[in-house]
Amino acid sequence: MTGRLADKRIFVTGAAQGIGLATAKAFLREGAALYLIDRDGDLLECEASAMKQGGGKVAWLSADITDAGAIASAVQQAANELGVINALVNNAGVNVFAEPLETSDEEWNRCFDINLKGAWNCCKAVLPGMIETGGGVILNIASTHAFTIIPHTFPYPLAKHALLGMTKSLGLEYAPKNVRVNALAPGYVATQKVIDYWNGFADPEAARAETMKLHPGGRIASPEEIAMAAVFMISDECPFMNATCLTVDGGLSVQQHAV
Repeated sequence: MTGRLADKRIFVTGAAQGIGLATAKAFLREGAALYLIDRDGDLLECEASAMKQGGGKVAWLSADITDAGAIASAVQQAANELGVINALVNNAGVNVFAEPLETSDEEWNRCFDINLKGAWNCCKAVLPGMIETGGGVILNIASTHAFTIIPHTFPYPLAKHALLGMTKSLGLEYAPKNVRVNALAPGYVATQKVIDYWNGFADPEAARAETMKLHPGGRIASPEEIAMAAVFMISDECPFMNATCLTVDGGLSVQQHAV
C-alpha cells in the first residue's frame, strides 16, 4: 500500500462487520488511525483488537449512534486518543423493508433513527473539530435506494434519499470551511445482511440466483470492493468532489431490467 491515508484520523461507525469492517481494514492498510464504533461490543472488540495487534493505530468503543450524547463523548475520546477526527464514515445502518400501509410506527422510527438521525449525530459531533482545525471529509454510506425505489422496501429508501439530501446540504454548507461531504452508494454487497435476506426465502439459492441475474456482470460486490471506493473518497485524491454521490453497483441501477 502507498500510505494514502497516513494523515487521516477516521471515525467509522458500524465497523464490526460487513462494509464497515472491510473499510476499516482498507483504511489501516493505507496508514490511517481509526476510532471504531459499533453496537455489538463483543464482535467489535474481537475485530478491533486483532487490527491493533497487527500494528494498526486503532481505538474503539461500543456505542449506539442514535444516542447523540454517547457519540459526542466518543468523538471527544477519539480526539484525546488519536487527535482531532478529520474524517468520518457513516456506515452504520439497518434494513427496514415493509409494505407502506403495514409499516408500524416502531419500524418507521427505527429506520430513520439509525439511517438518518444516527448519521447526523455523528456529523454534528465531528464537524466543530474539523472546522476548527482547517477541514475534513465526511463519507455517508448511502445505497442505490437513495435514488431508486424497489417496491415493498418502504421506508428504507425514504431514509436513504434523505441521507443523500443531507450529504448535499452539508457539503454546500461547509465547503467554505474546507469540509467535503460525499456519499457512496453500493448496490447489493455480499454481507451477512444480504445472506440473511436470501435465507428469508423458501429457496435461498433461487433468491441468490435471482439477485445475481439483476446485475449486468452476473455477480454482486464484495465488501472489499466497496472499501476500495471508500479509500478513494476519504483520500486527498478527489479534492474537488463535494456534495455528490459515487455509485458502486456494477451497473445495477443503470440497467432497466435483466434480460
